[in-house]
Amino acid sequence: MPSSFLYSLARPILFSLDPEAAHNLTLPALRQAAALGLTSLLPKPAADPRTVMGITFPNPIGLAAGLDKDGSYIDGLAALGFGSIEIGTVTPKAQPGNPRPRMFRLPEANAIINRMGFNNGGVDAFVKNVQSSRFYQEQKIHGGVLGLNIGKNAATAIEDAASDYLHCLEKVYPYASYVTVNISSPNTKNLRQLQGASELDALLSQLKQTQQQLADQHKRYVPIVLKIAPDIDAEQIKNIADALLRHKMDGVIATNTTITRDAVQGLRYESEAGGLSGAPVFELSNNVVRQLHAELGDAIPIIGVGGILNGANAVSKIAAGASLVQLYSGLIYRGPTLINECAKALKR
Repeated sequence: MPSSFLYSLARPILFSLDPEAAHNLTLPALRQAAALGLTSLLPKPAADPRTVMGITFPNPIGLAAGLDKDGSYIDGLAALGFGSIEIGTVTPKAQPGNPRPRMFRLPEANAIINRMGFNNGGVDAFVKNVQSSRFYQEQKIHGGVLGLNIGKNAATAIEDAASDYLHCLEKVYPYASYVTVNISSPNTKNLRQLQGASELDALLSQLKQTQQQLADQHKRYVPIVLKIAPDIDAEQIKNIADALLRHKMDGVIATNTTITRDAVQGLRYESEAGGLSGAPVFELSNNVVRQLHAELGDAIPIIGVGGILNGANAVSKIAAGASLVQLYSGLIYRGPTLINECAKALKR
């Protein structure tokens, strides 16, 4: 296919660059290509609508958060044919994230380690970017689905984390198809503590209360989903599932990156701190999806993410119990043809 051939030509050049430099080169180029109509040459997934959380997704293949933290490249990414775009993670105040280098490729394992640390321009700039995107402005016409992913500032004490999430929720609510609450990045100190039973209970209670107030204020109900880590045991999964059910959460994204390194032993960069994504997280996230689905049944939908590098991987996520899937690292290794490949594999 022409697009896969083009990516096979571009990949060695991109992989010769520092990963963050390649990222910062690719996204503006994609935005320019979309503006010039060049992305229309890519094969797009056939319509395969799925209704999840009361939202009709044009197809079940979504973009995971992290690729576009500030919402600067929504239109370019949307032109690739995703059924949904999730952007962020955004925090109340702008922050630079962790010092560079903070992203590492492990090509032998089709993996990436990142410790970006929620680098972003803050929620006010983020909302302006969303508002100015053509994708957002034309949502009602083309039925585009836009997930907005929120987090806490690194400088905010963990016991005050809820105030950061509530601040971001209020800011992004009017512009989101759904809002993702990211409590599972390993790159913000102590963030994963929020997955603990009492902390999670307190946070979800406040989020649901604020969601109801915002729904009344804006005359529109926007679903809230929780993004969790793959590094949790069966008891933690049960506790999280119980909390999701008790607070009537709208969905859950499983999973974020892993801090384990078993799958990359002996490889260059294996000892770098950060979250490991790509192929090594595939089975870990599938296990969480499977166990979550056993606890939740069909009461709360699961969005499966982690290690999807081909169509069969996407099918496996759905078989484990996910209603939708998201891609990120697979795009780096396979290019945009992965979207259509996964969509074809999942087409009913």
